Amino acid sequence: MAGEIPDLVAQERAGTGKGAARAARRAGMVPGVVYGGDNAPLAIELPFNDLLKRLKAGRFLATLFNLKVEGQEDVRVICRGVQRDVVKDLPTHVDFMRLRRTTRVNLHIPMEFINQDAAPGIKRGGVLTIVRADVELSVIAGEIPEHIYVDLTGKMIGDTITISQVDLPEGVKPTIDRDFVIANITAPSGLASSDDSDEAEAEEGAEA
Repeated sequence: MAGEIPDLVAQERAGTGKGAARAARRAGMVPGVVYGGDNAPLAIELPFNDLLKRLKAGRFLATLFNLKVEGQEDVRVICRGVQRDVVKDLPTHVDFMRLRRTTRVNLHIPMEFINQDAAPGIKRGGVLTIVRADVELSVIAGEIPEHIYVDLTGKMIGDTITISQVDLPEGVKPTIDRDFVIANITAPSGLASSDDSDEAEAEEGAEA
């Protein structure tokens, strides 16, 4: 069930403080720190280009990483903050928090809609309108699902799919208490226009 956790390669930073941080940036690295767990904080640095690419890809603060630092044991981390240059908006420092396998963490997990061919509403030309392509869920670090499957079997035009209708894996729960909408099946635009015309004609006939 758990998706593959991407590696994040860094190296231990020599020294701490503003001077060491500036030296790291001059060398094309972004200084950072790893904290939490049972170990002392670890000063690290990451290649600027690699970090920038990951940030541009999105979801960086919602992704669990396997942090690899030479001379250190691999550890699962999640980003808890990225400081940026106020003018250039480029990363200047990054903070990571260590996680145990049993740690519960909030992450955005993608929704995958299945069995569309078993949805009468879609077979009849209805359109699946996705309201949330991903949902923030409380998950256990050692058991993070790659996707959450949303079964569309039996869904008709006009049906709304909410989070309470989704079969979540054991140990996974929404971070929002209310029952929110994931998607709905709407009438095709041609049918909707036809319905509107019929209603308008019916109103005119009634007025006459």
